[in-house]
Amino acid sequence: MSWLREVLSPEEASFLVGRRVAHLATASPDGEPHVVPVCFACGSRGIYVPLDDKPKRVPPERLRRVRNILENSRAALLADRYAEDWGELAFVMVRGRAGLLSPGGEEHAAAVRLLRGRYHQYERRPIERNPVIVLRPERAASWGALGEAERQEERLLDVLLGRRSVRRYLPRGVPEEAVERVLEAARWAPSPHGAQPWRFAVIRRPETRERLAEAMGGEWRRNLEMDQQPPEVVERRLEGSRRRLLEAPVLVLVCLYLGDLDVYPDERRCRSEETMAVQSLGAAVQNMLLAAYELGLDTGWMCAPLFCPERVVEALGLDPELVPHALITLGYAEGDPPRRRGRRPLGELVVYRE
Repeated sequence: MSWLREVLSPEEASFLVGRRVAHLATASPDGEPHVVPVCFACGSRGIYVPLDDKPKRVPPERLRRVRNILENSRAALLADRYAEDWGELAFVMVRGRAGLLSPGGEEHAAAVRLLRGRYHQYERRPIERNPVIVLRPERAASWGALGEAERQEERLLDVLLGRRSVRRYLPRGVPEEAVERVLEAARWAPSPHGAQPWRFAVIRRPETRERLAEAMGGEWRRNLEMDQQPPEVVERRLEGSRRRLLEAPVLVLVCLYLGDLDVYPDERRCRSEETMAVQSLGAAVQNMLLAAYELGLDTGWMCAPLFCPERVVEALGLDPELVPHALITLGYAEGDPPRRRGRRPLGELVVYRE
């Protein structure tokens, strides 16, 4: 499938998709170079660079990089990292042929969705009405510490706004050290009395995922049929859920564990203790999602285990004291991430009492 596997090594691909900005190099027919910083998104068919409506002196079609591409399609994209510790310096350069995707086409629409999913700033910019630059990669070069731990390069708010939920993933594995960093972030979430009332099961093997999908799918089918959903709707929803479980490179099952919580003589306080544990489980999951985004990974949050916890425990052979609450899919987004849902304005969510 993807040029990501054919042109880049796993380390190069991981480094590239984790960059938030790169430099696009084009040249005129007589060889005069032109380099500009750009936002970009990697899809299965190429690297997409938007032509947005930030203030410019000429229309997008008259930009130097666009004119160069129309006259000389050879181009390169360079993504790099600078650090005061020179042991962390690195870059990946991708060379190939560039072109323009006109508005209205299928690939143009997919590119716009990818870019909006990657940069929350584009959700309110009409980039769909402008052409999109596409670079068809042919070869790559890299240098430096591609696998070194990343420094914090963004404000926290940018990470919060940039994270998105993904349903389709590239068929490319996630490095073990990246999974461990995501789980390490979860470990530092706040919890009642520091009890850390959560446990995580990491699922990679296809046969294990198949077993889990069968167990949850059977229960969900019964629930949908009980709700009198039409047969075609039942099949479509089951197939979508099954595909998510089987295609994601990594699944992380998030379980509630109540064994270390305080026990009280009255039922009310015991229920409150359990509620605090569930709240902290949500904080652990949020830490995972944000850490994954910072590492250049994408995630999805599935709540299906909540509706059939016993079947999940049985399918995976887990301790019966663990209560499955969520499945986190982890990998690299492929194709078209769903449009991010809007958020209510603060005025509808906040009441001030001074």
